[in-house]
Amino acid sequence: MQLRSARSTKVPRDPVHHPVFARYYARASVAAETRAGMATVRDRLLGGLSGRVIEVGAGNGLNFSHYPGAVSEVVAIEPERALRALAVEAALRSQVPVDVAPGVAEALPVKSEAFDAVVLSLVLCSVRDVPRALTEVRRVLRPGGEVRFFEHGRGGGRVMRLTQRALDRTVWPPLAGGCHVARDPVGALREAGFDLGPYRRMMMPEKGPALPPSYCVIGTAWRPVGDAVTTGD
Repeated sequence: MQLRSARSTKVPRDPVHHPVFARYYARASVAAETRAGMATVRDRLLGGLSGRVIEVGAGNGLNFSHYPGAVSEVVAIEPERALRALAVEAALRSQVPVDVAPGVAEALPVKSEAFDAVVLSLVLCSVRDVPRALTEVRRVLRPGGEVRFFEHGRGGGRVMRLTQRALDRTVWPPLAGGCHVARDPVGALREAGFDLGPYRRMMMPEKGPALPPSYCVIGTAWRPVGDAVTTGD
């Protein structure tokens, strides 16, 4: 399968460009692997996957070393140039084949129904159009294929949720590379037509103060068998 985007189409400007945040995120995410227990979360998120996988919003590629050997190929989509360059380096160290390509979640540069699984890892918080992005996830996933997700979003009591909404309307997205802290990833997946499997809410880090981006959820969803998505392929 040929990617629509990667090698033949010249993109004059990256659709996502957050160079300052990208540098911060790259450092903080590496530190979180041990300090916040993210390495364990990645193992839980990706364990048992097999076949062809597309990872949407791969960041700096920290998931790559956690894919099990039964995965035959990972296509990793990352729109931010600095993070994508780090993901390419991580792909070279991966034990499974990883192809890193530019693209955005709302217009994935791959063919329909081409993947056995989709991985969403801390990406729905920052996409510009969540319903459109999840329609694309349905499109590229084969019927019966699974979505593995680890996302953060709204949580806590009334005061925390008010704080999250206020942050989303003001300073948080500009400071955090377009991230939002008050979105509902589980509700978004359900509204997009996925069958929700087991999921677990958790705090990250599990020990420490509860901050607006601390409320996370990890789980599985499926594209229903017999589901039809209108495509332009």
